[in-house]
Amino acid sequence: MKFEIHRVGICPSTNDVLRKMAAAGAPEGTAVVAGAQTAGRGTKGRTWHSAPGRGLYLSVLLRPAGFDLSLLTLAAGLAARDAVRSSHGLDVRLRWPNDIVFDGRKLGGILCETRIQGGRPEFAALGYGLNVNHAADDFSDELRSSAVSMRQALGIACDIELLLTHVLDRTDVWYGCLSRGESESIVRAFEDASAFPKGASLAVLADDGPVEGAFAGVDAKGALLVRTRSGVRRFTCADIVKLL
Repeated sequence: MKFEIHRVGICPSTNDVLRKMAAAGAPEGTAVVAGAQTAGRGTKGRTWHSAPGRGLYLSVLLRPAGFDLSLLTLAAGLAARDAVRSSHGLDVRLRWPNDIVFDGRKLGGILCETRIQGGRPEFAALGYGLNVNHAADDFSDELRSSAVSMRQALGIACDIELLLTHVLDRTDVWYGCLSRGESESIVRAFEDASAFPKGASLAVLADDGPVEGAFAGVDAKGALLVRTRSGVRRFTCADIVKLL
């Protein structure tokens, strides 16, 4: 895939900018990088903290040719993990469905937003938010104990441009796997990179209340599988997933 990078100093959200570009006909591989976001967001409308000049705030436009996108968020998580490791040697893990974590603390997240036309995806805006050079004071009091940056983890300043290059490269690789229907490769890789080992005791806050059980992996559609006393529960979304 050929990437065309558009840079903005500040914007509400890179996904919002990219979606407007997509609606105007921008090609696949169009990417938006911002120095800061004023209204960055995660899943379910949560706010994403975007300290100016400290992180990688990136959105990539994809135009899938009719294939299943159910594993796109997991594939993007793998791309982010690979990029952090290959660019700076930091071993991060993935917390289902869209968090990149280090030592149990959130280092980044993925937000995938799709536009469906005629029952098929017209485009997907794939958003990455990665904490790169944040110091502790760059996080709010509420986030300080649960968030972490690459700089904090490594003890050195990190190269955001180098990280960007690696994220785009690995996005191309894992999106290629998805487009070729290699769902098993994505699922197995995600399970290997998971912050939860198979059999680990989990607490899941689902729409119908809290559920406790053992991590049983993810299925071919990217759903979380949890083994409970009454059998295996399948979750396509959940507010909180944590180790017990």
